Parts: sequence; structure tokens; C-alpha cells
Amino acid sequence: MNRTRMTLVAALAALTPLTGHADEIQVAVASNFTSPMRVITEKFERDTGHKVLLSFGSTGKLYAQIRNGAPFSILLAADEQIPVRLEDEGLGVAGSRFTYAIGTLVLWSANDGYVDDQGKVLTDQPYRHLAIANPKTAPYGAAAMATLTKLGLADSVRGKLVQGENIAQTHQFVASGNAELGFVALSQVIESGEIRQGSGWVVPATYHPPIRQDALLLTKGRDNPAAHALLDYLRSAEATEVINAYGYGR
Repeated sequence: MNRTRMTLVAALAALTPLTGHADEIQVAVASNFTSPMRVITEKFERDTGHKVLLSFGSTGKLYAQIRNGAPFSILLAADEQIPVRLEDEGLGVAGSRFTYAIGTLVLWSANDGYVDDQGKVLTDQPYRHLAIANPKTAPYGAAAMATLTKLGLADSVRGKLVQGENIAQTHQFVASGNAELGFVALSQVIESGEIRQGSGWVVPATYHPPIRQDALLLTKGRDNPAAHALLDYLRSAEATEVINAYGYGR
């Protein structure tokens, strides 16, 4: 090897990251976890050098994409049932599933003072539209319907319901004013521990089944070091701090 080439090799070696070989992964993420996952991904990429490509959607839609061969290495679901199903169908790695967050449902309006702290707005205030996520494909939508049933309002408000395909679209309905209020994820409207805009009622956890959000290593990510590293990172103190800041439990 001549001296010029040796010098070039040495220079390239000096630029090699000390974090080791970097890998790329594609991660399917439930819409409600959009904001915290973007923060976690930024920290993870900075700390590890790995590259994460995020795709957001309702858990039901993401499940369909995975079954149709989408190249995801990890699923961060909005429930626990879909990851179990994927495991049973051989599309998830057995033993890799764990609960990364427990979601919180909130009745929210973009208008200040519109929603009281007990949710009485549902019966005491006139409104035309109440937004919920599709309860057939979005766990937060199912939790919203369970809440309405608990309150004895499922039938009386049925004509006012407008359904978003996922919780992100549901939030948009309310934020845009197309619906006066709606059931969304607390993570979508919280900042520094408080609702950052409008008004809301945090639905008691006893009003609906727990929204346990499970992570699953998919078979396409079985041999990808970045996928294993990200799942480990989701259990770390750094990720937990972000998750809690957005109103989730663990």
C-alpha cells in the first residue's frame, strides 16, 4: 500500500464513529405516541448512531400493513391485543413483548373553559359534534366508547359522534373546531404536566379498560442490533422520563 493510500485510510478511520456499526430500522408507532416517540428517537439516534424511520397510524392499520409484508422491525401498539395476535401468527418474536406505556384518555376542547373537570359538559352543554377515534381499529376509540357507556351516554350521543381514522385525525377534528370536543390521548394536549391549550377532563382510569400499550420485536427485526437497542432504550430511565412527561404511566 502506497503512502498516499495509507494516509487516506487513516483519515477515514479517524472519522469512524466510536459507537460502532450503525444500523437502520423502521418502526410502526401508534398515533397517540407520536410526540414522545419523536423525542425518544432523537435521543436514541444521538446516543447510539443508529437511524430510526418512524411510521405512524392506528394500531389496526399498522397491523394490516405488517401482515401484508411492511418492512417494520418493531411495533409500538396502542393496545396489548394486536402484539399478542402478531406473536401467535409468527410475525413477532416470542418473549419480546412488554408494556412500554399505559395511556390516558382525556375529553378535550380547543376552547378555554369549555370542558369542566368532571366531564359534565357531555350533558350540560349544547354541542353538535363529539369526536372519537374509530373504536374498531383504535384502542383510544374503544376506551372512549367504554367511557360513554359507563356514563350512560352511549345511545344519546350516537348521532353526534364523528370518527377519526386514528387518534391523530380525531385530535385534528377538535383542534380545527370541526368538533366542539372529543376524546383524545392526554399525550396530544399536555405540556409540562398541564393541558397546553383549551380545556379538558382527564377520564378516570376506572371508566374504561386499561390502555396498555405493548411493544413487540417483529420477525423482520430479529437480527437487527438497532431494533434490540431501541427496545432496551424504551425501558431506560431517559425514555421513561419522556414517557411520563407526556402523561403516560408505566
